[in-house]
Amino acid sequence: MTQQVSVHPLVSPWGRFGLYSFFLDAPEPAIVDTGIASSPADGMVPALEDLGRSIEEVRWILLTHGHIDHVGGAHALWELTGRRARVAIHEADAHLLRSRRAHVDQYADVRQQYLNDPNGVEQQTKTADEVISGEMEPSVLLTGGETLSLGGNVRVRVHHVPGHTAGSVAYVADGASAVFAGDAVQIGGAANRFPGYQDPVAYRSSLQYLRDQIRPQRLYLGHPYRGADGVPYGVELDREQARRALQESLDIEARIGGVARRYLQDGLRETDSVYSPFARVAGELGYQGDPALEPSPFFTTLHGYLGSSALSGEWPREITFNDEELRTDGWIPNAGRRRRDDRRPRRSPGSDAGRDHSRGRRLPRDAGQAAARTGGDEPIRQGVPVAVGQASAAAPPQPAVGRLSGGR
Repeated sequence: MTQQVSVHPLVSPWGRFGLYSFFLDAPEPAIVDTGIASSPADGMVPALEDLGRSIEEVRWILLTHGHIDHVGGAHALWELTGRRARVAIHEADAHLLRSRRAHVDQYADVRQQYLNDPNGVEQQTKTADEVISGEMEPSVLLTGGETLSLGGNVRVRVHHVPGHTAGSVAYVADGASAVFAGDAVQIGGAANRFPGYQDPVAYRSSLQYLRDQIRPQRLYLGHPYRGADGVPYGVELDREQARRALQESLDIEARIGGVARRYLQDGLRETDSVYSPFARVAGELGYQGDPALEPSPFFTTLHGYLGSSALSGEWPREITFNDEELRTDGWIPNAGRRRRDDRRPRRSPGSDAGRDHSRGRRLPRDAGQAAARTGGDEPIRQGVPVAVGQASAAAPPQPAVGRLSGGR
């Protein structure tokens, strides 16, 4: 018997960003992603009260990845549930839940070497202290392939979809194929108008897996990412919008990857450009945004192409491309190119802070087996009912289901 479960977006502001979480109104209610430290009390509590629900009822906190705007409110939310909710995160990103310092280290390891900001580490430390509500150990450490029971016959399948981060996951409510992907589908990026991913090979593999194997009927994103035309998609996509967003993400990655490999195989070239040492890449792509604007996805992404497999274009054997995927036309309109000596001051990290992470080349377990605010561009639709609990023909075989099957 299929059970109807409503999904409600929960929005909390942070600077120029809108932070999105999702409430699954299941027998054991769940919240996907938690925003920053202030989000649970300022955004989630009143939103749930408007729905006639209480935050104390939440029994699952499902984290799609470890970035500061997705895990920052986890400890505060857990406290508001009376410490009764289970907190789930992939093992590869769990250090970002356990430690504020891990976020600072990621900045220092990658972005700092390109931004050359003498106050960068200090500012990152201050931001981590302010917007991460607490360090904590996860209740459930995920590896991908688990099935979580949200009570009754409601099941959520965990799919490992690395690329944006090493531990990115998609939660799939079986039956309706409602897919909560966090930031795993970047399209053309959010406020910075450039997609952010630490591992290009894993990112592409995960996009293909979501498009070809999961085939979302509804896709829920962590931010209203923009298409090549600059228009935000919104955060709740229907089947056709999801297919288009996944394909456009692949197209844009192919465009960036092709240009990056052509120039980076000859080594880095330092110039006085604000985009140095990737100025030639920015020029050919026509990217004119501010690469110093945190979370600096331009530098994080191009740094990822310096890895041997990404630079050589060596893809996993099971992945093939069609002509449409390799299309390289089109890019993202931006404005405001500046020279390196004319940068605006650094901002506090935004919705995707800490994108760099470790640069391990871990491919998706599942694939191996098979803003800016909306700004009125697309209204958020509340209370979308999704059918949960019935096996999907597009999903891989499910393990036997208990409270938690698979993982640790």
